[in-house]
Amino acid sequence: MSASLILLALGVGALAGVAIALLILWVIRQRKIDDARTSGDLPRGVAQLVSKLDGAVLILDKSLNVLVASPGTSRLSLSGQGRLLIPELVILAEEAAQGRTLSREDMEISRGPLGDATLTITAHASPFRNRFVLLTVIDRGEYKRLDDVRREFVANVSHELKTPIASVGLLAEALQEGADDPDMVRHFADRLTTESQRLGAITREIIELSRLQAEGALAEFEPVTVESIVYKAIDQNRVVAKSRKIKLVAGGDLDAIIYGDETRLVVALNNLIANAVHYSPDNSQVGIGAVRRNSFIEIAVTDQGIGMNKEEVERVFERFYRTDQARSRSTGGSGLGLSIVKHIISNHGGDIRVWSSPGKGSTFTIRIPEAIKPGKDTSE
Repeated sequence: MSASLILLALGVGALAGVAIALLILWVIRQRKIDDARTSGDLPRGVAQLVSKLDGAVLILDKSLNVLVASPGTSRLSLSGQGRLLIPELVILAEEAAQGRTLSREDMEISRGPLGDATLTITAHASPFRNRFVLLTVIDRGEYKRLDDVRREFVANVSHELKTPIASVGLLAEALQEGADDPDMVRHFADRLTTESQRLGAITREIIELSRLQAEGALAEFEPVTVESIVYKAIDQNRVVAKSRKIKLVAGGDLDAIIYGDETRLVVALNNLIANAVHYSPDNSQVGIGAVRRNSFIEIAVTDQGIGMNKEEVERVFERFYRTDQARSRSTGGSGLGLSIVKHIISNHGGDIRVWSSPGKGSTFTIRIPEAIKPGKDTSE
């Protein structure tokens, strides 16, 4: 072989070696780029498909950031601020991120990271296209909740309606006996009207509480501004507060957004404000403030009322418990208002706390996970 052919062969080999090295470097670089990709690399149409599903379905990256979630995820309060909120589901997702497929049946989890409401679920986590985790959750506790509601409803009705029904009967007899005395008729007629109104209020609140327990996680949630909830609740109490010269003041992070049932959230805040007004002196003030804190929205209702002692604070959320029996009955209180508030907030994955001191007023604070504003990048 001539020297020129040898030199040519060496040149071709060198060029081939350089080409192979460049190809290897390009492949390595592409793999690094692939590993660094985020939600934009989900297969086309997957995000749209998941957003249309009825159940709770989430797709996460290897760092367990929530890239896309179905509406059912919000109804079950499983995620917030782009992260899973339930420790048991985090464990499943971590295993799936390592390449394992896991299923858990009849798991009992907290509804959100705060409240004491629980859910019985079946969860399935599996790897998806090597770089993602697919997590599905099915609520299995609905039948149990319905059965519990039926039993509690019967017990509550038989316990609480007994007194006003007996009062209505006695007042009707008194009216018959005093039919010839106009003053006595007016007196007992007024009492009868009061008792019938109280009976109606108790019945409505028992039905509302039973409905809340029965629906549980099935409420239709949507993004709601705190400002909307606060001012709608204030409007419902403005007339009573004005008649007693009680000033209702609102402020703070009212532009915050949460996922929830706006009607129910207004009911909860309305009950807190109404409670504050009823137990406050004339010419005082009730404050409603909102603040962002650690991925949650805190809404506090503060009054300058009679306050509560330690024992009353511990029992204030019990059904039919009244801190002031005489005043509660005179204002039509049923003792169910705060229990309804607690159920509504628990069903939103939140909790409610109370601070109070005799003679110094009370502050009720609800906490609910903050929703991600539209357009916010959850992968950061």
